[in-house]
Amino acid sequence: MGKFAPEKDDKNMLNQYRIILASGSPRRQELLKGLELTFSVKTKNGIKEDYPADLKGEEIPLHIARNKANAYLQDLQANDLLITADTIVWKDGKVLGKPKDEEEAKRMIRQLSGSEHEVFTGVCIRTLDKEDAFVVGSKVRFTQLSDEEINHYVEQYHPTDKAGAYGIQEWIGYIGIEHIEGSYFNIMGLPVQKLWQHLKNF
Repeated sequence: MGKFAPEKDDKNMLNQYRIILASGSPRRQELLKGLELTFSVKTKNGIKEDYPADLKGEEIPLHIARNKANAYLQDLQANDLLITADTIVWKDGKVLGKPKDEEEAKRMIRQLSGSEHEVFTGVCIRTLDKEDAFVVGSKVRFTQLSDEEINHYVEQYHPTDKAGAYGIQEWIGYIGIEHIEGSYFNIMGLPVQKLWQHLKNF
């Protein structure tokens, strides 16, 4: 893995931190590697991803990302910098989360077919004494998908680990996405351009 090493007079001095990505998502790990930062990956079971019922849209993943960071707080050391994230698909005023099985995945994609939805990712950067949390939104429009296309995707790619039951970087994205507005990488699960700016200013 490559390593980004700022100049000694760089006010941000990212290399003074041990960067930790608290995510088991291979997509988030791949995207963070693209920033050429040295980091480790840690995961913890049992972190609650619920949220108050009055939260809407972008408020939800921001709340969950902060909750994830708080769950690791007692484990942080003085020079650790933790990154947590959560992504939701928001359609018609409701969250489309991770489907419980492939039948639900097919139903979700039928909801997205031929229409537009939003993808929000909340990110929390946390050290022992400082927090920076932000959210990024993108809009995605799917073409009208046939049942054959939906069935093929779900049965071949098994997207039950993905919010909204799809990965834009997979086959369904190649054949189904008509238009996006905003960050492509945000739709994958980590808005790396915005993350880079926040890390530099942390």
